[in-house]
Amino acid sequence: MKDHIVEVQTLDWLLNSASDAMLIVDHDGLVVFANPPVERLFGYTRDDLFGKPLEILMPERLRDSHVARRIDFFANPRPRSMGIGLELLGCHRDGTEFPIEVSLSPLKTDRGLDLVMATIHDITARKRAEQALLHSEARMRAIVDTAVDAIITIHETGVIERVNPRTQQLFGYDASEMVGRNISMLMPQPYRDMHDGYLARYRQTGEKRIIGIGREVVGLRKDGSTFPMDLAVSEMYLGQRRMFTGIVRDITERKRAEEQRSRLLQEISSANEELTNFAYVVSHDLKAPLRAIGSLADWLSVDYVEKFDDEGREHMRLLISRVHRMSALIDGILQYSRVGRVRETPVMIDLTVLVHEVIDLLAPPEAITVTVKDALPTVLGERTRIQQVFQNLISNAIKYMDKPVGEVCIGCTEHAGKWQFSVSDNGPGIESRHFERIFQLFQTLAPRDRVESTGVGLTLARKILDMYGGEIWVESVVGHGSTFYFTLPFIAKQNRPRENIA
Repeated sequence: MKDHIVEVQTLDWLLNSASDAMLIVDHDGLVVFANPPVERLFGYTRDDLFGKPLEILMPERLRDSHVARRIDFFANPRPRSMGIGLELLGCHRDGTEFPIEVSLSPLKTDRGLDLVMATIHDITARKRAEQALLHSEARMRAIVDTAVDAIITIHETGVIERVNPRTQQLFGYDASEMVGRNISMLMPQPYRDMHDGYLARYRQTGEKRIIGIGREVVGLRKDGSTFPMDLAVSEMYLGQRRMFTGIVRDITERKRAEEQRSRLLQEISSANEELTNFAYVVSHDLKAPLRAIGSLADWLSVDYVEKFDDEGREHMRLLISRVHRMSALIDGILQYSRVGRVRETPVMIDLTVLVHEVIDLLAPPEAITVTVKDALPTVLGERTRIQQVFQNLISNAIKYMDKPVGEVCIGCTEHAGKWQFSVSDNGPGIESRHFERIFQLFQTLAPRDRVESTGVGLTLARKILDMYGGEIWVESVVGHGSTFYFTLPFIAKQNRPRENIA
């Protein structure tokens, strides 16, 4: 052992300054030298290791097999690396195991002693990185293999390198039939002839027509059938190799839906045109004879009033009343048909001014007080349409009032990003079972001969508010009155005026 010490002293200064863990063992596998990095890596001091078998630095279960390898090495010593393609494990003094890579260099002293110098690298970080890469690749493979879209990887020359299962399902080929062939096999003419030229032009000029942009193209199946598809292509580099990945989505169903939507829009357009023609007929062909009937009835009721008995006069009153109702009903239908079809230029509307104009127009009787209790905002919209909403709601509150002293109140608050308006009254109220029915066309709750109503007003108000993205609903207690609420989107705010009474 003393001879061993003498022989290695000449290397002592070099090995102690090395950053890698290095040790020297003799022919019997006993440690004759270890530098400081060995101490840090394995947790042993040099004194602990001196004269001990090399196998002390390995897990106990591997020591016996390593002795045989060591003997083989000394039988034919040569420089070589261990750990490359073969996982070796080191063992810390506390029992912790870790992967290592070992390089062996045979040494022969002037005295003829056979020694081996081992350089040891802790490859824990590398192993973790490799494991992380394997996990990442496994996750990516799972994503690609289960993707609902076809994913194809090609070389820059257009040769297919990999396809996922969805590609096989979509195009009808096995992977073996596609890999190694040009991607143009999946394209019908004229795309097939254009493809190689496109790739060549891109390599020369960098001009992108699909790469990084995407477009709608046509795919070709193995059976010769074609289908529309969305194609998105990305470019990537693997070392010096340029690759392209294409993601293909079958849009057959979307195309069918678009065609169906186009047909429906055409049908709607035709229906709107028919509605326009109907409105024209109603306006000109129905109202003209109706006006003549009304004029004739007015003339008879005045000129022949003395010739009618009480029953005849009542019949004439009912005739004139129903002519006026028919005229109002036609006007209501015309208004309803124009909503969304006949548009005005949107303007900023001061609702305080507009609501007071509506109240003045309706001229409520002295027994009914109409109050604007909250400040009203300024909104953007079609003045006629917004006026129709307020006019129908306030008019209904006045028209159906059954109390000797009536109260109608208009309010406004801010709620959930919208203006929420209310028109409340102390009238007869509405049963909850009628809440939805009253918004249907031509529906009224009071007998028409008692209260003149077309049943169009609330339906018209709902259609207008739908057009603006608003809502309308009612809350009511029978015998105590009703409150109609509706919303409009925020456009602008203004200072709230003081409470007004009209």
